[in-house]
Amino acid sequence: MSDPTRKSTTDMLGDAMNHVSALVRKEVDLARAEISENLNKAAVAIGLIVGAVIIALTALNVLSAALVVALTNAGLDAGWSALIVGAVFGIIAFVMVGKGINDLKLTSLAPSRTVKNVKRDAHAVKDAYDDK
Repeated sequence: MSDPTRKSTTDMLGDAMNHVSALVRKEVDLARAEISENLNKAAVAIGLIVGAVIIALTALNVLSAALVVALTNAGLDAGWSALIVGAVFGIIAFVMVGKGINDLKLTSLAPSRTVKNVKRDAHAVKDAYDDK
């Protein structure tokens, strides 16, 4: 006579499939959330790049003229004054664009936490069935 508290192989297999199915659903939900979060970060990075371009253009048009005049009044030739001012604003714009591009690297957009969780879960499932 079989023990009523023991599950049949079919029942155990069904339970395992239900657990795996629920786990896959949760991992897919986590991946969606993580991708959405990473896309929001990418949008902010693109905003930084656009902002850098706008600020660089505005600064070059308004402050350049004022600084060139100030340097010229201080005794520098107008050409050298313009070169110095243009170089300073160019460096500032370069740094801002570099930061924005660095934030857009594809590795920062990948769902790394989800990948780590899936690997951990697969290892745990493998270990659980290896023990039986």
